[in-house]
Amino acid sequence: MQGTLQYWLAYLPLLAILAAPTAIATWFAIQLHRERVLRRRDGADYLTGLPTRRAAASVAAQAILDSKHSANEFAVIVLNVDRLKPINDSLGHQAGDELLLGLAQRLRAILGHNHVLARLAGDEFTIIARELKGPRDAETLVNKITEAVREPFVIASFDIHTSLTMGVSMYPLDGDTFDILLRRAEMALRVAKAASRGSYRFYALEMSNAADERLSLENDLRRAVELGQLELHYQPKVDIGTNRIRSAEALLRWRHPTRGLVPPNVFIPIAEDTGLIVQIGEWVLRESCRQVRAWIDSGMSPVRVAVNLSAKQFRHVDLVAVIRSALEEAQLQPGYLELELTESAIMDDAEKSASTLEFLSTMGVHISIDDFGTGYSSLSYLRRFPLDKLKIDRSFVRDLMSSPADASIVKAIISLAHNLRLRVVAEGVETAEQLGYLRELGCDQYQGFFCSPAVPPSAFEALLQKLRADLPELTEADMLRTQSRLSAFSPESASSDR
Repeated sequence: MQGTLQYWLAYLPLLAILAAPTAIATWFAIQLHRERVLRRRDGADYLTGLPTRRAAASVAAQAILDSKHSANEFAVIVLNVDRLKPINDSLGHQAGDELLLGLAQRLRAILGHNHVLARLAGDEFTIIARELKGPRDAETLVNKITEAVREPFVIASFDIHTSLTMGVSMYPLDGDTFDILLRRAEMALRVAKAASRGSYRFYALEMSNAADERLSLENDLRRAVELGQLELHYQPKVDIGTNRIRSAEALLRWRHPTRGLVPPNVFIPIAEDTGLIVQIGEWVLRESCRQVRAWIDSGMSPVRVAVNLSAKQFRHVDLVAVIRSALEEAQLQPGYLELELTESAIMDDAEKSASTLEFLSTMGVHISIDDFGTGYSSLSYLRRFPLDKLKIDRSFVRDLMSSPADASIVKAIISLAHNLRLRVVAEGVETAEQLGYLRELGCDQYQGFFCSPAVPPSAFEALLQKLRADLPELTEADMLRTQSRLSAFSPESASSDR
């Protein structure tokens, strides 16, 4: 009986194929999964065949023992493959896998048997570089690795250029266990990434201090919303022709109980990296709408408020539902809300972006492109998306009076926008000369320190009185735009759009 059972089990895959055409794919997928599991158990990466992190830890442990009985040191090098995601997006994940395979083969060829290459995960590798005399030997090896990947990889008939960004830690200088050395090499990698693609950094003590500081800020930031530590300041956008405030940009501030005002360039990247930006961004939307409603109820001339959306927030499945909820809670017309997005945020997935922006525009929400001129070189998206404004990046405005090139760029942006029936806002205006030149070029609005920095709501109210604010550019169409569609909207339809 047992022999008969084994016989039929041996032919079970063939019977499955005959019984169902799709079974062959399922069966092979199962076999592939089993092979990957077995290779992981054996300490080998399923794609490249390289050692895994666990195997690398064993190599490092032996290197530590060897170093204790010799004058040699060793290095832990963490490598990140640059531009893997764009390659996956444009040529497919198979091309990305081929790049990783080719890279692994090229690195193994130059490392030889004395150094061990392992794959940590995704686009990240590590090298245990043994029997070194010191950091100078490690630096020589890093430069050798950098040179090895300068030549392109030929994949799907394309020459693919990439680079490696690296972080390095040394035993025994930077730690006495593999976990510590790996963690500190990754700290150095983050610093290298922040500096420039294709660079490298050696671990230094101040990196640990910075990492501890960042972790402390992250923990505090997680509680900042519920403890009421976040607040919004408002920077006016002024009509250049009439000198009246047309709208305001809501800018986030964090008033920490012991640190005081934490600069946005410190805590916003932490919020982005941890995903907290979605929760914080929702609070900003609701608070901005609530503030405009408070100004209207107090009898002030209302202004449109502009809110910055991060790429993660824009891609979030609940975005449209959250915006609709914020407007309804504040009993605010959608035309009083403006969303500012960067070029890269909307181009990450252009089709989904077009669908989401079309829905928001139909609701009556205004859409602006922030930091225009610093992102995608292709301008075709300006016709694809329902936009209302372009914001000229402050980097072009800063040298407007001294750089003919920047002046030409600003003039070209204004002309392009007006031909597409878009309004233009210049950021970072600080002098009367800049403002006068922008007026000559036909720019519509400006914001910057020449009028005011971002200020708390009470100070902004004083600015409204000073600059004789009038109603924003809300047309009758803005006020009544597709209320029937808005009432018919459901969170489920928003999810399908995303």
